[in-house]
Amino acid sequence: MRFWRNVSVIRKLAQTVIVVFLVFGASVVGVYTADKITTAFPALTCAYDGQSADYCVLVPVQRQSGRYIGSAILGEASLWTGLLTVGLTLTTFLILFVLFNKAFCGWACPLGFFQELLASLGQKLGIRQPDGLPDKAVRRIRPAKWFMLAILVFGLPIVGGMGLATAGFANSATFCSVCPSRFLTTLATGDLSQFRINLSSPGTMFWTGVGVFLFGLIVTLGMTLRQPFCRICPMLALHAAFRRLGLVRLVKKGTPRCEKCGLCAKACPMDIREIHTEMHKRDVTFPDCTLCARCVEFCPDKDVLQIRYAGMPLFSSSPAYFKERKKAQVRWEKMRFASFGAPGRAGEPGEATRGASRSRSDGGRS
Repeated sequence: MRFWRNVSVIRKLAQTVIVVFLVFGASVVGVYTADKITTAFPALTCAYDGQSADYCVLVPVQRQSGRYIGSAILGEASLWTGLLTVGLTLTTFLILFVLFNKAFCGWACPLGFFQELLASLGQKLGIRQPDGLPDKAVRRIRPAKWFMLAILVFGLPIVGGMGLATAGFANSATFCSVCPSRFLTTLATGDLSQFRINLSSPGTMFWTGVGVFLFGLIVTLGMTLRQPFCRICPMLALHAAFRRLGLVRLVKKGTPRCEKCGLCAKACPMDIREIHTEMHKRDVTFPDCTLCARCVEFCPDKDVLQIRYAGMPLFSSSPAYFKERKKAQVRWEKMRFASFGAPGRAGEPGEATRGASRSRSDGGRS
């Protein structure tokens, strides 16, 4: 398969360019310009990175929630002023989000890209990578992103703004204290100052300790489990809340043949198995979806799955693409096995697609 026809390769190239710009872009456009581009980016880009060309919406939302909404609850400021300030920040976020929807997660987020690199490294090292999480574990983990958004992004900053939390356990950047992107992007620029436990108060000691531990956990889990932090990311929850406003959608035209297949679910890095079982809902941009398009790539039937922009198809599943993508995956796995002696991970699309012919014994289009 020619690399310019392989959507996964195109996505990796796009991620590389975008991530490099986001992490180091201030050296190109200037620190002042970078600070003025937007402070409401829909992906985890960090304000602690001094070379960042942008930073994410969660930074101002936390600060404004504490400074304005917390103070307003105490009667020290107007509640409407606080809500308006946060609302304006979210409006800036929505302008970008409407244009590209949850694709910011799958195509632009530095932390998401880093986790994909970790998974590839785990494969090259021959680390056993299971076929996703069990359904029960997936269901239990999914609410965590809403908890992170409600408590760390809004709740504790507001409590801190009200002065109700002591010893630094609530502040205007609670989530930033634990966000793995803070450690990743600063480390990428050679800044090691964030890798420390802040002992100035019990609260800051606790949160910075949690942050260092969480980053180490993500590095470890990332080589055995696809996208571990994405599953609990509050940015994904914020995306999920507004996903129906986005112009980019994943749509499905289910057929009876879908019941025998399931390759889309096996290809999904977020273990969204509903993409396989859902037959009646045309818009299948589920809350955990990152619009990475892997499910579309590994669907063997024509136009069953599509990425659409404002109703127009951008990329559709097809038997011809599926055949070529399957061959490319098998070639890559053979090369990896020859070089490292590492068998493929169960459920990796290469292995999954090898079972496609067996599951499609009805002689369908392939």
